[in-house]
Amino acid sequence: MLTIYHVPGTRGVRAIWLCEELSIPYEVDAVDFSPEFRSSAQWRALNPVGKVPVLRDSNDDVVMFESGAMVQYILDRYGNGQLQPAAGTPEHGLYLQWSWFAEATFARPLGEIVNHGRAFPGDQKIDAVVAEMQARGLVCAEAVGAAIGDETYILGETFSAADIMLGYTLMLAERFLPDSLPASVQPYWQRLAARPAFQKSVS
Repeated sequence: MLTIYHVPGTRGVRAIWLCEELSIPYEVDAVDFSPEFRSSAQWRALNPVGKVPVLRDSNDDVVMFESGAMVQYILDRYGNGQLQPAAGTPEHGLYLQWSWFAEATFARPLGEIVNHGRAFPGDQKIDAVVAEMQARGLVCAEAVGAAIGDETYILGETFSAADIMLGYTLMLAERFLPDSLPASVQPYWQRLAARPAFQKSVS
């Protein structure tokens, strides 16, 4: 059994969405998102930096705390070759590129908007810092839109876990970019958001 320790709207959406797409049994354990709990020894034993999500696989006694790694682990352990191209192929290289881009490049400035607002609430917020992060997020959203073009998904006509990785980040971008998503990426985001597995992951 897979247990996903999760707070609604956070990166655990990726693992939940993937499990729903693959029809893999899982359970969600709701985490107390208060700073006090996340800094407790109990939670730090699962995630040493106090963030969410955490994945526990009771079949192998595996505990993981990075959402992209969770997605790849679930695919490789339980996916039976689904939702990713064969390893070592050019298509798999592109799959890895967009999966890592979703978190390492695209989600980073969006997450910093959240972190900045938490560290410098109200009038302490530095508008120029937020604007710079928004600009970086917009460039990333435009890069996704350019890559999609007239295709259905990021690798073409076939949905993959790279779309799950990007889809969560597009959800953040829609929330934190000042003018929502650029027109070039909106149809792609709408297709992802309409998937029943995505809707289940955010319900």
